Order: sequence, then C-alpha cells, then structure tokens
Amino acid sequence: MEIFDWRIARLLLFALHMKPIAKFVAPILVLSLVAMSFADDDKELPPPKDEPKVINPGPPPSDAIVLFDGKDLSKWKGAEGGDAKWDVKDGVATVNGTGTISTKQEFGDCQLHVEWASPAKVEGEGQGRGNSGVYFQGRYEVQVLDSYENKTYFHGQAGGVYKQTAPLVNACRKPGEWQAYDIIFHAPRFDKSGKLEKAATVTVLHNGVLIQDHTEILGTTSHVGHPKYAAHPLKQSLQLQDHHNPVKFRNIWIREL
Repeated sequence: MEIFDWRIARLLLFALHMKPIAKFVAPILVLSLVAMSFADDDKELPPPKDEPKVINPGPPPSDAIVLFDGKDLSKWKGAEGGDAKWDVKDGVATVNGTGTISTKQEFGDCQLHVEWASPAKVEGEGQGRGNSGVYFQGRYEVQVLDSYENKTYFHGQAGGVYKQTAPLVNACRKPGEWQAYDIIFHAPRFDKSGKLEKAATVTVLHNGVLIQDHTEILGTTSHVGHPKYAAHPLKQSLQLQDHHNPVKFRNIWIREL
C-alpha cells in the first residue's frame, strides 16, 4: 500500500497556495484521501478462506493413510496382482525376491513418509548394494540404495531421481541403520490430446536433510535412453521395488494433497 499516492501529492501542493482560512480544510481533505487509500487496499484483498483443518501431527498425521503399520501388507498387491508376498516380521517388511509391490489405492499429488534400511552385512558394490526404489505412479523412481561409502554413478545414488537428477548431498547412514524419506510429489498434467502441460516435481528430505528441492522430473524412469513422458491417469499406484536385495521397510504413510 502506498498512502501518499499522486492524488495526495497534488492536494498537498494545492494546499500550499491556498488562502489561510482554506488551509484548515486541506488537512481534513488529506485525511479523507488517506482513508480512501486504505479502503482501496481493502478492496484488493482476496476473499476470506475457511480456517485450516485441525489435525493431530502424529506421527503419522491423523489425516494420513497408513500403508504399512508393521502388521501386514493388506494395502499392497504383488507383481502379478495377487497378495504381496514380502516377508513381514517384527514390524518390518523385507524384500525377498517375490517381486515389486504396489498399493491397491492409487495416488496423484501426495506427501509420502517411508523408512528403509539396507542390509547390515555389506555384499556387492555400486548398484548391487542395498538397491530398491520408490516409484510414484508406478513410473517415477526415487532411488533407494546403500550409498554409504559406496561409489556409483551420480544420478543413481540414494535419493536421486533415478538416471535423471543426483541428490544435493549424500545423507546416507551406515548399512543396517534405519533411514527416512519424506517426499512431496506433484503429478504431471496432460491435456486432452495427451500432450504434457506440466512436468512432475519432487522434493525429498533424506534423514531430515533436503536433497531434492522441487526437482522437475524429466519423464518416466528409464534404465537406458532418455526419459520421456507418456500420458497417463492422474492417480496411479505407488510401488516399492524388488531389486533382489533384502532391503527392509517400515512406517509407511501417505497424505493426499
């Protein structure tokens, strides 16, 4: 807001040339014009919105959908569409070579929390060490990998948008220790003809450290060639990858945005 706009400036200049008796009127006019400025600003304010919904922040937040609470994988399906067959014991789901699992419910824009741990016993190197992945809409991967003192290509590290964008920093804990991803994902948008209107974006915090800052996803995750988009529904399943490494998962919840 600018109280002393051109109208007030002109009025003040005019007041300087007025007769003495009229100078008593000028301040009143100026004050009136100031009030008008405030009134004009009030008219520019957006209409009031409803009060924010009150939730219990948890964890998990009271408005979250709990995808895995340590008891079973009833909210997931297996690679062939049947029951998810990963091992579940002591509150933990472990990859066991039975295939990638997908949520029965489909999601678009969301906030995801997932905790994971690579095997404490280190076997292999590079991409063969504690490898898994979180796939949004079954096609856009945030890499899960034991990146603790483990060299690999820059955009294949833990927290990377696989084969697209490296994490800002390597925030990996030691093998066997629990790690957490907190991810904000915004799905891509396509027009009626299937043309991309808006690319997907992802923000990732790894163990509380920002490692992807509203990163634009370049297209479907691809192990070879360049990523590209293909039109798809706004909501699709979330997936956890079986890369034949016994990676563990726990405390998985999601909030639709």
